[in-house]
Amino acid sequence: MLMTYILSGFAVGLLVGMTGVGGGSLMTPLLTLLFGVTPSVAVGTDLAFASLTKSAGTVTHRQRGNVHWPIVGRLCMGALPAALLATLALQHFGPLDAAIGQVIRYSIAVSVMLTVVAILFRTRMLAWVNAKPGRQLQGRSLTVATIFSGAVLGTLVTISSIGAGAIGATLLVMLYPKLSPAEIAGTDIAYAVPLTAIAAAGHWWLGSIDWMLLVTLLVGSVPGITLGSWAAKAVPDGFLRGLLAMTLALVALKLVV
Repeated sequence: MLMTYILSGFAVGLLVGMTGVGGGSLMTPLLTLLFGVTPSVAVGTDLAFASLTKSAGTVTHRQRGNVHWPIVGRLCMGALPAALLATLALQHFGPLDAAIGQVIRYSIAVSVMLTVVAILFRTRMLAWVNAKPGRQLQGRSLTVATIFSGAVLGTLVTISSIGAGAIGATLLVMLYPKLSPAEIAGTDIAYAVPLTAIAAAGHWWLGSIDWMLLVTLLVGSVPGITLGSWAAKAVPDGFLRGLLAMTLALVALKLVV
């Protein structure tokens, strides 16, 4: 069982490093379905796992020049206050009703599939943006949209641990279509570090983190995300785009099933 945890951490870390996606979307279902961890502990442990592994990924992506810090700052302006408010709401009201949680999961799945379409047709999307630049958000409108998107992400991630990678990648593709897949991964990972750290601290306060499980997962995930982050800019753009699309499609399927 110990080796299974380590290998699972390595596999998820590798995917997160290369695509920016897969942390909460894959690890939380993995913990609940495969290892039998209760949902609340799975969410809390996964958030702590994500904050530490993505810190390692951010260092590597920064060295590779994949992180757009102004975008990270705008996302955090919305995400961090929302995470604090969502934590207080969980403490006051308790976990979400199962029916509401299911609606959130389906909404995320639809959004993720839209991302897959956007990634696969990125070339046509860029051609459309270049042909009609007036349709693309710019300046103040783009800044406001990015901050609002961060607030939505902060709420979703704190409640479900899902969204920092999958929805974050979706929004980056839609708002900043000229970013390369490696830049999407690096920027997505970087903003998620403070977000998941705050959300994890909230769940620590609520008592929903399994520390022994966390340490075991980290043994595999830290080298996995470091390796994946280095590979993100080295592999061909077409391959990385296909890997990102395939990962997101599996995430969407997992959320629905």
